[in-house]
Amino acid sequence: MFPTWWFGFPAILKGWFDRVWAPGTAFDHSPGFGPMLPRLNGLQEVLAVTTMGAPGWIDWLVLRRPVRRILRLAILKPCAPRARLTWRALYRAEAVAKPHLASLESRLATDITRIARRLTCPD
Repeated sequence: MFPTWWFGFPAILKGWFDRVWAPGTAFDHSPGFGPMLPRLNGLQEVLAVTTMGAPGWIDWLVLRRPVRRILRLAILKPCAPRARLTWRALYRAEAVAKPHLASLESRLATDITRIARRLTCPD
């Protein structure tokens, strides 16, 4: 779980991606101008949970969910192309209503159960 800052990753999380999802660990550079060669082919599931002060419509309509797009297309796709991304966002986090938070908690419990079952009992 991480906060979204100005429609981007917080600096400490960005630094973690830079250090951990690095060449030789998460991917290899291909010779020439080809695509990156993934190294995290065994990664099957990613559950990303973020908080945001803005309402959801701004993230969806105006900005096309930039943090989700970066995570899905610029990080997971080239490094872990088989990973399934489940994205959960808590919008208006500074003044979240209890029913809205309870709904998110319920969805997360369902997500975690689904992921655990899929990983322990693959198809």
